[in-house]
Amino acid sequence: MTAFNETTETLRHALKRTIDTIRGEHVTLQELVAMIGEQGLLLLCALLTIPFLLPVSIPGVSTVFGIAIILISVGIITNRAPWLPEKIMKRPIDAEKLKDILKRGAKIVAKIETVIKPRMRALTDGSLISRFNGFAIMAGGILLLFPLGLVPFSNTLPAFAVLFLCLGISQRDGLFVLFGYLTLIATVIYFIALGYGAFAAGRGLADFLGS
Repeated sequence: MTAFNETTETLRHALKRTIDTIRGEHVTLQELVAMIGEQGLLLLCALLTIPFLLPVSIPGVSTVFGIAIILISVGIITNRAPWLPEKIMKRPIDAEKLKDILKRGAKIVAKIETVIKPRMRALTDGSLISRFNGFAIMAGGILLLFPLGLVPFSNTLPAFAVLFLCLGISQRDGLFVLFGYLTLIATVIYFIALGYGAFAAGRGLADFLGS
């Protein structure tokens, strides 16, 4: 399987190439896959996190991109080309809004990629760690699908986790893979704290109304 091998292309260059290639009023995930290329599925997965990093939204993108990230992670775990359903692949996305988001996201990515380099290869090389990393990306994708879009950082944290993991794996930078693990753990802790806070607030309100 070659789709998940390391790549010499950076996400910044892939973003620029994608932005320059997008035409028309709408673009589909199928077209984005064609623009990135089968050999760049990890870069595609990283690209799909960009809309979650910015305080803007495109209707329907969260679900489509979140599901795509999960399905790509399944491909990483099984070491097979991922299956992406036609309904997801052909769903239209506003091209101008997506290009604007990708341009803004490219600035974030450019800063991150200045410090990426091959290191700590124990976290990137080997079939066992590849599967583990695939499960970590899947967890991040699942967290992105939680309906908490109005809660601060509820999309940003898991998006950064997936971004760090994908960039780390594709560029063989174990330190960034580690950053991905830590960000994923922080996301889970944050979500648990949110859940506990909501439960405590609900219980307090119930006690107040019942008194």
